[in-house]
Order: sequence, then C-alpha cells, then structure tokens
Amino acid sequence: MSQSSTNGAIVIGAGLSGLAAAYELRARNIPVTVLEAKDQIASPWRSRHPQLRLNIHRHYASLPGKKMTCKDGVFVRRDTVVEFLEDYARDLDAPIHFGTRVQQVARAAEGWRVVTNKGVLSATHLIVATGREQHPSLPVWPGLDDFGGTVIHAADFEDVRAYDGKTVLVVGAGNSGTDVLNHLSRAAPAKLWVSLRHGPSILPTRILGFPLHRLAGLFLRFPKWSLDPLFAATQWVAFGNLRRHGLRRHKLGGNTRMMTEGVTFAMDDGFVAALKSGRVEAVAETVGFTADTVQLMDGRAVKADVVICATGYRTGLESLFREFGVLNDAGQPLHPTGAPDSSNPGLWFTGYAPKLKGFFHTAGESATRIATAIGGLEKSLPTVNSVTYGTGEIAQKALKVNGVNDDYSSDESPGSAQSEPARNFDKLARRPAPETRVEKA
Repeated sequence: MSQSSTNGAIVIGAGLSGLAAAYELRARNIPVTVLEAKDQIASPWRSRHPQLRLNIHRHYASLPGKKMTCKDGVFVRRDTVVEFLEDYARDLDAPIHFGTRVQQVARAAEGWRVVTNKGVLSATHLIVATGREQHPSLPVWPGLDDFGGTVIHAADFEDVRAYDGKTVLVVGAGNSGTDVLNHLSRAAPAKLWVSLRHGPSILPTRILGFPLHRLAGLFLRFPKWSLDPLFAATQWVAFGNLRRHGLRRHKLGGNTRMMTEGVTFAMDDGFVAALKSGRVEAVAETVGFTADTVQLMDGRAVKADVVICATGYRTGLESLFREFGVLNDAGQPLHPTGAPDSSNPGLWFTGYAPKLKGFFHTAGESATRIATAIGGLEKSLPTVNSVTYGTGEIAQKALKVNGVNDDYSSDESPGSAQSEPARNFDKLARRPAPETRVEKA
C-alpha cells in the first residue's frame, strides 16, 4: 500500500466547503491534498432535479476568490452551480484525488492518518467537508415493503413532468419538501398532498418583487432574540394565517430551529398559492402503509401513486469519527463550521451547519477561520519545506502542482470574511513554491 505524509493538511470532500478550505490554505502557502470519493466535481449537484435553483441570493453564492456569475439572474440554476464548482476546482492550486474513499481515520504521531482505497496518507491537519446531506434518511414505516406505489427520497426527485397525471404525496414541508412542492404546484399531477408532522417556517422568495434573502446581512444585525418573531411576522404578512389551510406552526421559531436543529427555512415559490387554492391539500402525519394506501395519523388513508419523502439526511460520519467524541447523537459535528477542538487538535469540520446567509457564504467564512488558525500554528513551528510520499497512484499525483489563474486576483467574494491572502491570490500565483524533497516510503 502506498503511503504519503505532509506537514500540511488533508481535506476530505471536494464540495464547496472542501474546495473553499483548500483555497484558503493555499492562499497561505500551506500544502493541502483533497480527497474526493466521487469521480468528478459536483456529483451531488448533478444528481438533483433539472429544475433546481439555489434559494439563496446570488450575492451570497460565491466562494473565496471567485464570484458567482450573474447570467441566471438572482437565483442560480443547478447547471450553473456545477460549472462554477468545476471552474473553481480547475483553478485550485492543490491536487484533487477522485475516486478516493476514506475507510479509516486514526491519530498519528504527525497528526492524523487516513486510510483510503488507494493508499494511506497522514498530515498535521485533517479537514472534513463531506457535507450534511451525504445520506438521505428514509423512515421505516410499517407496511412500507408491501406498498405497491413508488416511494422515493426528495434527493431523487426527477424532472417535474414525470409526475404529470399521477397522485403524489409529499412527506414533509421543510426546505426540500417545499422545493418539491413549489415545482409540482406548477406541473400537472392528478392530485397533490403534503403530509405534515410539524408545520414549517416558511418565507416568501420575494416581497413586492424584492428578493428576501438579499436582506440576510441586515437580519443578522438584529438581536438574536428578535429573529424568531421577526420571521414569524414576515410569514404572517406574506401569507396570512396558514393554519386555516392545514399548515401548523412549529413550537420553535424558524431561526431557533435552524440554529439548534439544523432545519433551514422553507422558501415559497408557488406552494402556498397552490395550498390556498386547493390544488395542494395538507394532511396529517404519515404513520404507515398498506398495499395500496398511505396511512395517516388521524386514521385517514390516501391512495398515492408516488410518495416523495422530504425527511432529511444524515452525515454518515459515525463510522469514521464516533470514537473521537466529535459528533452529537444525530451524527452532526459538535464544531460544524471550522472551530477548533481542544480534545482533537488538528481535526476540523466545515459545512455542517446552516446559517442565514447560506452554505456558500458559510463555506467561505469557515475556510478562512480554519486556514487562519492553521496558518498561525504553522508560524509557531520550525519551517519544514518537505513532503514525503509513497510510490502508489496517490503519491505520484500528490506531486502535481497546478498553475494559478491570475484572473482570481480581482474576483473577490462579496459579503464574505475574506483574508488578505485571499484578496491577493495573484501574488500567491507569483510566489515561489516551497522546495520539495521526495523520498521513497
């Protein structure tokens, strides 16, 4: 088995949080290697339905050193996100190893040891950025195996035309469920229900034509205690009393629920109007299945051709990190946005907590936080410009250093906490690479 080690960092995951972390590390001249289990950049985005658009404003959809294009208008299309991440990865001054699955993580004398399907690597710092939505979560309802219809997770939602003429039940009306309902409300299903356990915190995409999410920075200036009533009032002004239409309010306010449970706001773009007009019917919580019906908490049964479960995701981190005491009972990191963990020095998590400005902006902030902390630690140690590699595929590819695109020098991410090195990436491009010594493992 090939082996490689570095006094820099390993990043697990080449999604937006992992790429942002790698960028900020290289902006400080810290060696970094990125491991990606999939065979290409942005695989999760590619697999989502073609109608998908970001529900965050384009202003907050940039990453450090690169602005999001404005060609789609305010809300960016799925394919544009894929292109953006492809370009970002292509210009990154760090190797990305695709098809590399992490099988084990352990502490090591030099920091952290990572066993993959292609070899063993070790580094002073390990940054985990595999994402909150790694594994769709599907409840195990009684009778589910006997159900004759189709049951899918919202992650597998298809082209909206595939549901024309069918009876469809959507389970859950959170962020993902409301996105599905927004699209289905503009399509032609024969019948559409939404099954609810808790009512969502739902906000309009626009108010008087103005994109609400553009005000995220303003909302953050308010005292935290005021945000729940502020968003509740916004929902009421925009939609009126949704209880009349079967949408109950959750006992927790929208901001509190996002901060404590990681449940983001639902953004309406047609669902509420369809609910009020009767084209969507809100029904009770789903509790089971028979061969041809879905059983509800109130004793009612509905006959659905398709059941779409917007029932959340799990990180899938337990198998690798349970023993280190870094996860809560739900499998979420205790330090989800780049804060240091004194019990596990050198281990960092990024991209696991939603914030009002959205995941892109949070990815940039977390990346800056991590890279600044690592940079400070590196400065306190003797300079070591050497990297030791094995002879396998990973080791050989790890020697690759890409050129840096000088166009990044003026491509600053708006609204993010950019560091000075990130603002001057053109200077990094001209900086001599550290001397590298290569040895056989």
